[in-house]
Amino acid sequence: MNHTRLSDNLSISKALIGLWQIADLERGNQKVAPIATAKAMHAYYEQGLTSFDMADHYGSAEEVVGVFRKTYGLRDVQFLTKWVPSPGNITATQIEAAVKKALTRLQTDQIQLMQFHAWNYAHPSWLDCLYGLQKLQQEGLIANLGLTNFDEAHLNMVIQSGINVVSNQVCYSLLDQRAAGKMTATCLQHNVKLLAFGTVGGGFFSEKWLNQSEPAINDSLTWSQMKYKRYIDAAGGWKWYQELLQTLYNIAQAHHVSIATIASAYIKEQPAVGGVIIGARMGVSEHILENKKVLDIQLSAAELELIKSVLAKGQSIPGDCGDEYRKPPYLTATGDLSHHVKEFPVPYPTISDTQGKTKALSGTSWESMAGYSRAVRKGNRILVSGTTATHGNLVIGGNDPAAQAHFIFDKIEGAIQSLGGKLEDVVRTRVFVKDINQWEPIARAHGQRFAAIQPANTMVQANLIGDDYLVEIEAEAIVE
Repeated sequence: MNHTRLSDNLSISKALIGLWQIADLERGNQKVAPIATAKAMHAYYEQGLTSFDMADHYGSAEEVVGVFRKTYGLRDVQFLTKWVPSPGNITATQIEAAVKKALTRLQTDQIQLMQFHAWNYAHPSWLDCLYGLQKLQQEGLIANLGLTNFDEAHLNMVIQSGINVVSNQVCYSLLDQRAAGKMTATCLQHNVKLLAFGTVGGGFFSEKWLNQSEPAINDSLTWSQMKYKRYIDAAGGWKWYQELLQTLYNIAQAHHVSIATIASAYIKEQPAVGGVIIGARMGVSEHILENKKVLDIQLSAAELELIKSVLAKGQSIPGDCGDEYRKPPYLTATGDLSHHVKEFPVPYPTISDTQGKTKALSGTSWESMAGYSRAVRKGNRILVSGTTATHGNLVIGGNDPAAQAHFIFDKIEGAIQSLGGKLEDVVRTRVFVKDINQWEPIARAHGQRFAAIQPANTMVQANLIGDDYLVEIEAEAIVE
């Protein structure tokens, strides 16, 4: 089958057309012609490529889709968009305004799939955004919720916290296999589909790059090419990439298709993948018939093993899915976040007293009732109080001890960031577990977050206050 069912009311093509390159075409502040671009989209539709992916920041992509909808009036087309708010506190009014802006641009009364991106998990506003979107879904403005660039720990946290998401859009390609491990396992367990972008490597999976000398990352490349050249560097380098390209070329010749088709077809068939998103420069570079072949190509077991043998010679992209937007090395077009984010506001408000202490407050009812701070800094030392998975009046992570632990680590990191430190400054953690039989998932969560930091640590069983809390954690940091 060439379609994937994401929910009862949404099925998508296994090959989706990505509209992010509209932003690249508009680099000089010159908008694309909406009617002509909508006509170019219709050519894809005529070949059975009926699903289009966009975002609020892909230039005028949403507006072009609105023109497409109004011009052609088609019902069997799927439009997926994203909301990528700036870091910092987001109000319910701002959430509703963002959704209504997308509705206006798309010229529709319901968004088929709204995908959400979070910049900084240590700032709890991302949860407010998701709960706000869920409320608008219940009101009918959104049909389905999805995520984009979420790592496995936070995807699981969202699921365990009762937010129903149907998809997670992540970078997943022959250059980037991060999604093939725990991410795939979690998606399969909870029936969440992966939407894979980057499968053609920004155009680097192409015959024109075979046996070519290595390019420099500069303005001679498109934004996508600058981005995925960084992936090539991180995944194994130009020599390794050329070996992979030659392998793909040999397989493509046998199937009478392009290298790009083989690269996308490989990812399309991976477990939990609901579809691959192929970027299109509407009206500039059309490969409609070749993109259609992605739906039908079947790779043999021998061909799959050939590709896997080359992948095994490469290197793993650092971190988990989405980390390229959250921590160095930033695998973006510019190599940093300057093109995406102006600044990162501190997660929690702080106040200073006359004793030389600065206090961070997360706003839970416990702090005001018992008269304490989430964290206190004196000199270069930061002490973080015993912290539970509390956000407002909610318990985050449900009954999953690992999900609760990861949210606690987010809160600890947010408190430390608010006081001028970072998680890497932590020198001591203490973990209090309600049920000692749950020690291992909590310990593994600690290991995941502190693997490269390795603070002194103690874990003990304790009768925690609050029936819903499975774990409480405190930390100490020294800011150098």
